[in-house]
Amino acid sequence: MRLPTVIVMFIVAVTLPASADDRHEGYYYPEVTSRETYVARADTMPDATRARRLGFVIGMTAEQQAQPFPPQWAVFAKGTEAEKLIIVSLSRDYLVTLYQARGLLAQMTAMARATPFFIESGVEDHYTFLDLLKLIGFRQLTISDGETYAHQILIE
Repeated sequence: MRLPTVIVMFIVAVTLPASADDRHEGYYYPEVTSRETYVARADTMPDATRARRLGFVIGMTAEQQAQPFPPQWAVFAKGTEAEKLIIVSLSRDYLVTLYQARGLLAQMTAMARATPFFIESGVEDHYTFLDLLKLIGFRQLTISDGETYAHQILIE
């Protein structure tokens, strides 16, 4: 059976990534609308493995699932080595603006600074959530409202 050209064009438009250099764009989040580079204060730990990054995501997801309300955002890792962290809003009224996304990242910084690891290392007043991501080997964070924008942070 041969599909009409319009349907074939629609299928191709939906399944092809929006950017050749980012195969997750157009699938997990809309076109990247802004980018920045964060030069981390931390160095990647020698034991920063794919398994550690996946464990981090599993832990964050488990924390969300333990709450008495549905999660407002999804977090997952992509890339061959799970080196790309993605955070996407699960509702239309959450992370609507980049400022709200930055607010979430600031809240995550506060949570990271309260961890025994940051406190015992003496970096709780200096490192951020992005430094934590660098420590465990993430190279990129994309955060999106899931509809209108995606902001990408390269972590160096």
